[in-house]
Amino acid sequence: MKTVGVFDSGVGGLSVLRALLAELPGTRFVYAADSAHAPYGERTAQDVSARTHRITAQLREQHGIDALVVACNTATAHAIDDLRKAYPDMPIVGVEPALKPAAALSRSGGIGVLATRGTLESARFAQLRDRLIAAAPRPLRFISQPCDGLAAAIERHELPTIEALSTRYVQELLQGPQGDHPIDTLVLGCTHYPFAAELLGRLCGPDVTLVDTGAPVARRTRDVLGLPLLPDAPTVPPLLLSSGNPSALAQAAQRWLGLAVEARSL
Repeated sequence: MKTVGVFDSGVGGLSVLRALLAELPGTRFVYAADSAHAPYGERTAQDVSARTHRITAQLREQHGIDALVVACNTATAHAIDDLRKAYPDMPIVGVEPALKPAAALSRSGGIGVLATRGTLESARFAQLRDRLIAAAPRPLRFISQPCDGLAAAIERHELPTIEALSTRYVQELLQGPQGDHPIDTLVLGCTHYPFAAELLGRLCGPDVTLVDTGAPVARRTRDVLGLPLLPDAPTVPPLLLSSGNPSALAQAAQRWLGLAVEARSL
């Protein structure tokens, strides 16, 4: 049985874990939430990189992981290249805002991106966006909206704050410089945001398609491990670890994944 580490700044990566459990039910997952230092999107690149390397080393040494999924857009942007150099023998899968799938889905070429400031200001995001624009057979417009505080509010399950911030950021995005309602596709560019997808979808309206990265990341993880698709395999309960309050992580897993699993200190 393969053991896969899944790492995020907090509970947001549970959206990726949900997809991984569906894609690879016979795999053992160790989920590490660095909740004591969340959210990463408002930290420096150096700080994010240092935390990512520290927790990867811990997962490797203490839990013997065979592969790592960096289930955090900001950590992927700032740390994954150095991680792959540090662990050349271990498959490492990152997450990026789903710009390419959104470009394929969009009818008008108008694509909104909700993400943390750290992700949107990273060189990796700019390179991905510019590469897609240059290669596209038609004009693409990526309209980015930083969402300060939204990941933290989802992390703490603060419903009034989630609603207020989501409303503010969607309104700013839709009323941007391209005119009223410039998009038909919205990228959820932080792994926390799928847990607010129902609200974000209502705010955007029925003509906007929401796209996140969970399913593509799960398929990519199965591919790099060379594992067959075994939909009837029994699901292995994941090990949940948190640098913050373990009970908060366990409650989030119960709330969003339906998992009755205890969490431990990281």
